Formats: sequence, structure tokens, C-alpha cells
Amino acid sequence: MADWPIHAKIDGPIVMIGFGSIGRGTLPLLQRHFAFDQSRMVVVAPDDEGRHILDEHGIRFMHLGLTPENYREVLTPLLTEGGGQGFCVNLAVEVSSLAVMELTMELGALYLDTVVEPWPGFYTDASLTVSQRSNYALRETILDLRRRQPHGPTTISCCGANPGMVSWFVKQALVNLAGDLGLDYSEPGPDDRMGWARLMQLIGVKGIHIAERDTQRAKYPKKMGVFVNTWSVNGFISEGVQPAELGWGTHEKVLPPEGRTHSDIAPTIYLMRPGAGTRVRSWTPTAQSQLGFLITHDESVSIADYFTVRKSHELIYRPTVHYAYHPADDAVLSLDEMAGRAWQPQREHHILDENEIVDGTDELGVLLYGHARNAYWYGSQLSIEETRALAPYQNATGLQVTSAVLAGMVWALENPKMGIVEPDEMNYRRCLETQLPYLGPVNGYYADWTPLTGRPGLFPEDIDETDPWQFTNVIVR
Repeated sequence: MADWPIHAKIDGPIVMIGFGSIGRGTLPLLQRHFAFDQSRMVVVAPDDEGRHILDEHGIRFMHLGLTPENYREVLTPLLTEGGGQGFCVNLAVEVSSLAVMELTMELGALYLDTVVEPWPGFYTDASLTVSQRSNYALRETILDLRRRQPHGPTTISCCGANPGMVSWFVKQALVNLAGDLGLDYSEPGPDDRMGWARLMQLIGVKGIHIAERDTQRAKYPKKMGVFVNTWSVNGFISEGVQPAELGWGTHEKVLPPEGRTHSDIAPTIYLMRPGAGTRVRSWTPTAQSQLGFLITHDESVSIADYFTVRKSHELIYRPTVHYAYHPADDAVLSLDEMAGRAWQPQREHHILDENEIVDGTDELGVLLYGHARNAYWYGSQLSIEETRALAPYQNATGLQVTSAVLAGMVWALENPKMGIVEPDEMNYRRCLETQLPYLGPVNGYYADWTPLTGRPGLFPEDIDETDPWQFTNVIVR
């Protein structure tokens, strides 16, 4: 413990909302890297499954679920008592990010979450349109709050592994690519969004896959009727039944038959089917060519927006961006079982902890494609063995998230008056500097693979051979 650096001091109360797999994994990182009064930290959660960990560490626990009716009454005294600037770390499901953000900004407290979360019922509300149930719609509520309140305490939206860390990987990958291509350029500053967008345009990136392969393997086979995952089952199910979504690039020729646009100003499209029922062709270093799920994620929208180039109101350049996720095998089986139930979730949920996993790696990175070197993957290849040696209470998937929470908190404490920000707008070098000790090998790989590799095979296909990186070649129909 003595060898770990103290990154910052927290002089006010710390309120952690939720204590699931990510909350439990975040706790030891907070204790290692921040100077704070543990008697001023409190965890608020609707179940007490991890309470023994809090008791062992002397952390106060409130066994309580936050609701639209009680969250202000509960959180206000917790974030203001005893002086100093409070810090709210929202790691819960079904606790509105927007509502808690508004409160923490009123109270002058710092805030961080890993996803834009709504109150219960949003994801399955049949009265909402498909567009209204999307991540695009959820993100717009946060951006609207930022437009109304452009200043205030630093409030970080969507700072986990993805969304979060992958936005920092994109910038590092661009710097690596520019160097390997021998480009004459100056690295844009942290606040130079247009400079970064023009750099991506200069390199010739057509699009980005958030390309992930989780090979963590459980000791015992999955049982029928149980949804097994390496991270939040509720979170995965929620985003899995949302529509598949992606940032839509300027190189794309044809909208998919099921495709619909949210906005013509910043093209982000969704499909009239769930992300958990949509497969895409992608590539990671270990698996090589693979099929992933096009699960909706905030970074698909925020990264595409961040790297958009306009001249006046004319759209000049924009990359296609989407998730291409191959979860652990047990999670794939769980999704298949849930799909067979017409997307009705299993009643029993189980998250594999570090003691239940035999071996495996969570290989999570960004695949930048369409440039002069074809495709470049950059990311973390963190194994369960390395995770056990680095930090308790989590598997490899969890540590990629919790270390990003740590990095975001450090950045917020060093930049406490930035208002609402997304990971794309943060200093990627500082964030990765904090996070890298927890990510295992972080490497870049060039690939000659394209979505047309080996196609057409035994059966004829409707493909665009003039441009392998068209989305029509990526999606599995």
C-alpha cells in the first residue's frame, strides 16, 4: 500500500451511490490514492450484499434506495455536512444522473458517473418512441443542462472504461498513427476540439470500433435461467434492449434499411432493433476477426460529435463510431437465452467475481480504420491473473472501469471548476497516466483485416466491394 501514490486530497464528504461490482472495486482504489477522512465517506445502496466489505473498512452504509421523491432529502445533508467540497460518485443503476447532477451543482459538490442513467422504467416504457429510449436522448438531457448551466463544479458524465477510457485511447491512437505515418503536425491541446478533429481527418480515419473481446472463463458452466456476466447484469440488459446506435460518418453511402436518424445536424443513427440483437464484424488482437454486438453506448455519440469538422453549417468530416462487443462466453449464452424469451430477462442474475474465474482477458480498445495503414487497434489487454495481483474485489472487466473512475476523480480534483464535461474533453495524457498502472499490457496493433476479408464465401452477399469500410459490410444481416 505504501508504494501507491497519493494523487489528491478530498477535504469534504464522499458519497458513493451504489455498491455493486464497480462500487466494491472502486473503494480500495480510493483508499490507496486519495487522502481523505474515512469517517466522512458514506455508501448509499438499495441492497446490502457488499456491506461486509464496508464494515471491514469502517465505511458508513445507508441501506436505502434513492427515488425521485427522496434523493434530495437524503443526499443534501450527506454532501454538505462537516465543511469542504463534497464529491458524489454515482455508480448505481436506476438513479437519475440528470437529477443528481442538478443537485450536486446546486450544492457546489464534485460529481462523476459512468453512464447517463435514468429513473426506473425508462428502458421498457412502451409509451416512448424508439428514439426517445436511446442513449442519444439520454445524453441530450445532460447537454441541455450544460447549456442552461455552463459553469459550476466539475461534473463528469460517463467516465468508466467505455464510455470513458476509450475516448482517451482514441487520442493516444491518433498520436501513434500520426507518428507512424510521418505526418508533420503539432499535437492539439486538451481544449482544442477542432484541432483533434482535423488531425483525425488528416490521418484519414473513416471510423472507429470500440472493439472488445472478453475471454474470462468461469469455473462452472452457466445454468439455464440465470443471466451471467462479468459486470452489472442490470446495466447490460438495460443497454442491450435499447436500440442499436452509432455515430454516422461522412464516408457512408447508404443508410441501413432499419436505420433512422436522430438529427441531421450531428448525424447519429439508430436501428429499429435492439443492440443485443444486432451483430457487427470487427477485429481484436487475440480473437482476430470476430462478431460483436452493436450495443448502444454514449461514446458512440460523443466521440463522433467530438471529431466532427464543419465549415459554417456544412458537415465536412465525421467518423462512424460504434461499439463492437463480444462479452464473456457465459454472457453470450445469457443473451441468446434472453432473446429466445422475447427479450424478457432471466429472474436470476449473477456477476462473476475474481474467485469464480479460471482464466481469461478483457481485451478492450479502439479500432481506427480506413486510413493509409488500413486498421489500428489500441487498448488494454488485462488478464484476471494481473487483476488479482493489482486490486481486490474485482475481475479484469471491473478494474478497467474502476481505474477510469479513479482517473476521472483525480482530474476533477485538479480541475474543480469545469462544469459538465465528457471524457473526450478531458486531458487524455493525465487521465491515462493515472490509469495505466491498472490496465495490464496496453499496446497497439496494425491489421490488414477488413469486413470483406474472406467474403463472399459459400453464399452470395450484398456487399460493397468498392469500399470495405462501408457499414453495409460491417453489419451482419
